[in-house]
Amino acid sequence: MQEIQYEGNNYKWGYQIGDFGERHQWFKLALDPAQQTRSTKLAADFPDPMASPPGYNTSAEKLATDYLTALRKHAEQILRYKLPQSALQSTPLEFVITVPAVWSDAAQAKTRACAERAGMGLGSALHMISEPEAAAMYALDAMDPHNIKVGDTFVLCDAGGGTVDLISYRVAALRPQLEIEEASPGSGSLCGSSFLNRIFQKRLFDKFKHDGAWDNEVLEEATKRFDSVIKRSFRGTVGENFQIPVPGLSDNAALGVRRGRLLMTGDEVKDIFEPVVQEVLALVMGQIRSTQSIVKAILLVGGFGQSAYLRDRIRASVGNIEVMQSPNGWTAVVRGALMKGLACTSPTFATVKISGRAARKHYGVSSSKRFDLTEHEISRRVWSNFHGVYRISTMDWFIQKGAIVEEDSPNRLRYFYQRLVDAGHPREISTDILVCSDPGNEGAPMYPGQDVTELVKLTANLSRVPLNLFPVCTGKDGEQYYLIDFQIEITCFSAYTKYELVHNDVNYGAVAAEYV
Repeated sequence: MQEIQYEGNNYKWGYQIGDFGERHQWFKLALDPAQQTRSTKLAADFPDPMASPPGYNTSAEKLATDYLTALRKHAEQILRYKLPQSALQSTPLEFVITVPAVWSDAAQAKTRACAERAGMGLGSALHMISEPEAAAMYALDAMDPHNIKVGDTFVLCDAGGGTVDLISYRVAALRPQLEIEEASPGSGSLCGSSFLNRIFQKRLFDKFKHDGAWDNEVLEEATKRFDSVIKRSFRGTVGENFQIPVPGLSDNAALGVRRGRLLMTGDEVKDIFEPVVQEVLALVMGQIRSTQSIVKAILLVGGFGQSAYLRDRIRASVGNIEVMQSPNGWTAVVRGALMKGLACTSPTFATVKISGRAARKHYGVSSSKRFDLTEHEISRRVWSNFHGVYRISTMDWFIQKGAIVEEDSPNRLRYFYQRLVDAGHPREISTDILVCSDPGNEGAPMYPGQDVTELVKLTANLSRVPLNLFPVCTGKDGEQYYLIDFQIEITCFSAYTKYELVHNDVNYGAVAAEYV
């Protein structure tokens, strides 16, 4: 359970927290405001009564940092119990962080910053991977290789406690290792199995709120039984009935209570599952359509993904597509994340390779070029003193929406600037990476405008480049200018992006990135 509870300057986390008292839950979702604005009807209709109310003073970044700090310390303590001190001191630790498939670039950057502040490492010592991608690496590796062919398309459904994330992959190669690429961008929503608990609690409250013996302790006992037994074993078959402890409640035949136990029929449990399952089915069908190809199988992972009822409902909805529950589905994400981390450390450990990922948006930069009356809008032209002609800013889209972006093929963006020599050494230059979501798939626009938004502001520290490497030229206005010519190399990984400064093929290190 992702939760944290503060007591003055101290805090408890995870299973240290008792049954009662306010606590912060599912706070990582607040790292991505875009996801909060897409909150589902389930989240609005069935809020967690134990969750701290919106508007609390503690920021999502602090909550995540404190939680990750506690997690790191716990992991190190367990390792001290398992390994000799000499082995721990001589073995470098590397951490792998997983994030939802629908995480924005800004949320990925915030998550990475929280992990760094939590002491989980810097640079290449800290790995990040999307949750369904990690699960896919494990699930596909665990499949019978004889059932996989080049061109096969799979939908991975990671159904957990808070969110359900989906992503699709197409097999690109089988040798020397299984190689897959994204068949469509990921999707997801707040419709995990925790909402089953919330609906169950709401139904019980509505049923027994007028009983004088009803209190939080009764609710807690009943919820434990529902969470640990009923929602995991429910199959939706005829004649299913379940006994739920409700200690202290009076016998009431009309409400199904006898000797401190509540009889809940299969139909009543089905009514609890139905709002959540409908949300999941909509996600699955949407993901299948987005692949625009024949899907061979749907792979279910995550705790909720092991539900027999959810599996059977998906099977009934997708026709001839095979629906499989991955082995070790509860831990498929962390197992896949470990596989990814080991592969980064030593390629010999790599058994599944993600060769490319589908771009969710158009990515580009605004660039200045000579104005052409036959091609450009005259109202957008601007006079350039240096060039002595009219110039215009148009978009250069270096990644098109839906294009496959390869991790081992970085993009290099070339920049040309002129700076007056009288202004001194060109120490810092800022530039923006712009995006266009293009929801109607009509194509990226020519000009920066309403449909184009800023993704990240990059600040290149040019003071690291010797001044004599920038030539001086006389402009059309007779002034002396430095000609600044450099590149920013962009490498897109599973769940973060790296920006580096390059000049004359010399790498001058990281470029500062501030996401909007």
